[in-house]
Amino acid sequence: MEIEKGIKIKDLALIYKDHLIISDLHIGLEEALNKQGILIPRFQFKEIKQRLEPLLLKKIKVIVINGDLKHEFGTISEQEWRHTLQVLDLLLENNRKVILVKGNHDTILGPIADKRNLKVVDKYEIDDITIIHGNKIKEINTKIIIIGHEHPAVTIKDNIRNETYKCFLKGKYKNKILIVTPSFSLVKQGYDVLNFDNHTLYIKNIDNFEVFVVEDKIYNFGKVKNLF
Repeated sequence: MEIEKGIKIKDLALIYKDHLIISDLHIGLEEALNKQGILIPRFQFKEIKQRLEPLLLKKIKVIVINGDLKHEFGTISEQEWRHTLQVLDLLLENNRKVILVKGNHDTILGPIADKRNLKVVDKYEIDDITIIHGNKIKEINTKIIIIGHEHPAVTIKDNIRNETYKCFLKGKYKNKILIVTPSFSLVKQGYDVLNFDNHTLYIKNIDNFEVFVVEDKIYNFGKVKNLF
């Protein structure tokens, strides 16, 4: 499904020409939770790899990781060293190029990036699109902005249970088209857009954003204001 002309949703990623765009993998989140006493098995790395592999189409030449590749702020855990490098090796296969856009969790991403001769950038531009994590305001001169950071999701309720699904959002930031990608982290589903309080830097008037839910396929749920 196209979320904007030329920009397609495929699972939890966007594809534009020969670019694959993903965000918020938060590799190492399970170890961080374990250190806090939360007993969660370390399953995410295996499932991230399984979910990434079908996205690495032959036409994909550039992969943009739009922030928060790893989880820890002030250190690099053993799990982060091992699993982040393995994910990067998978993405770099077949001479693909990897762009690391800095996120708020990427304060100490440099040593990992150096191991694979990669640079960490504040934003990445292609044609009329700026890809930026979304935790800081930067000067943007393109028509379209793609951010991560917000981990959007939708919770659907009935009389028996609640189900939460990751989703993409599309709306406006000033006079520009804003696309918000879900997190590629498989530990947490994300934050319900029905409870967003417009505290974010880029998302204003959430009611007028369109919602694209990721499940067995992509579903256009219409605007947030129509979900209440």
